[in-house]
Amino acid sequence: MATKVLFTGDSITDAFRTAICQDVERWVPPEQREEQLNAVLGTGYPQMAAAQLCAEFPGEYQVLNRGISGNRVVDLDARVKCDCINLAPDVLSIMIGINDVWHEVGGHNGVDAEKFERVYGAMLEEITAALPEVKLILMEPYVLKGPATRDNWDYFRTETDLRREAVRRLAQKHGAVCVDTQALFDKGEAQSCAAHWTADGVHPTPAGHWLLAKAWLEAFRKI
Repeated sequence: MATKVLFTGDSITDAFRTAICQDVERWVPPEQREEQLNAVLGTGYPQMAAAQLCAEFPGEYQVLNRGISGNRVVDLDARVKCDCINLAPDVLSIMIGINDVWHEVGGHNGVDAEKFERVYGAMLEEITAALPEVKLILMEPYVLKGPATRDNWDYFRTETDLRREAVRRLAQKHGAVCVDTQALFDKGEAQSCAAHWTADGVHPTPAGHWLLAKAWLEAFRKI
């Protein structure tokens, strides 16, 4: 039986997956829909990582993506049963946190750092209780200067760092592999401009998604 790998998170993980799924639901016959929807991985780092993994090891992995654009940790927690536990992954990769910061700037609907860690921790407890053998990869949030972040840069970086620290603590507690994505993008920015890696300070360009995919594959090999 193939090892099941599940990616989940926000728009960085979604990467147009939900938009493509809407087309699938519109045009694909009902009897073929579930299989087709599961095959949709979006256009970002989950697709890139899956392409390499499945090419290297044909038939050994089933890769799913359940990232949804706009999600905060509370949104991810609200759907953890249907979009994670019920799917029973062997490996679960989570990237969440930037919207918990961003939504406070845009609409005063963010999730503060203390609640972020509390909800995230409770969600991981629920997952590991239901799936005691699951292997976890936790990807920290990141932020660069860009059109969406520049005007509130100090807030974005300070608050994102708080959530990075929370993810690191949770990874240590749950024996997860933790990926420092901020370090990846900071290093990339030192080599080129921020716009080379993210379109707006948050959403990756293809080059940015490739940074994430490479880092994810390195983390995956550790487990």
